[in-house]
Amino acid sequence: MILHGYWRSGTSYRTRIALNLKGLSYEQLPVDLRAGDQRSEVFLALNPQGLVPALEADGQILTQSPAILEWLEERFPDPPLLPGDATGRAQVRAMAAVIGCDIHPLNNLRVLKAVQALGGVTNDWAAGWIRPGFDALESLVERHGVGWSYGDTPTLVDCYLIPQIYSARRFEVDVSAWPRLADIEARASQHPAFQAAHPDVQPDAD
Repeated sequence: MILHGYWRSGTSYRTRIALNLKGLSYEQLPVDLRAGDQRSEVFLALNPQGLVPALEADGQILTQSPAILEWLEERFPDPPLLPGDATGRAQVRAMAAVIGCDIHPLNNLRVLKAVQALGGVTNDWAAGWIRPGFDALESLVERHGVGWSYGDTPTLVDCYLIPQIYSARRFEVDVSAWPRLADIEARASQHPAFQAAHPDVQPDAD
């Protein structure tokens, strides 16, 4: 498998976590978003949307991290990142969507550039979406978590949460306001799959 991504991209980060949790080997081919590599003819041939990540696997090109993570779960079911029961799977997907649908899209690079062009304050904009999302997740983790976001092992939620916490710190959001989320971050920092996925240790990191 070949992962086309960017070291600091939250969607690339969550994909690396899932690949690592599954114990899968993959090659990384960096796409420098700051240099505009995502708009190159070569990359657009892989992903016409010009976004990372793109995963080459089984002779196919997979795009959009939610679809990639779901494919990994179906193609490599052990260890599972979703619960065994339908209600549990729905809960995990809903918690992941708090980040994937309602936080991350509004503080990714292209949206932040648009906000800057309109004269907005980037950190305030990003924090304004992060805080209510984290408020909701803190309550959901209290309801469903046992050491991790849902239950006592890492799930799809944690693949989304840890990159979003990394992003929150970049935008100067004090994560200690959500102690359960901060505890999960601390636990993930000791887990090899999360350690190996961290942006700072990627081949294209600054």
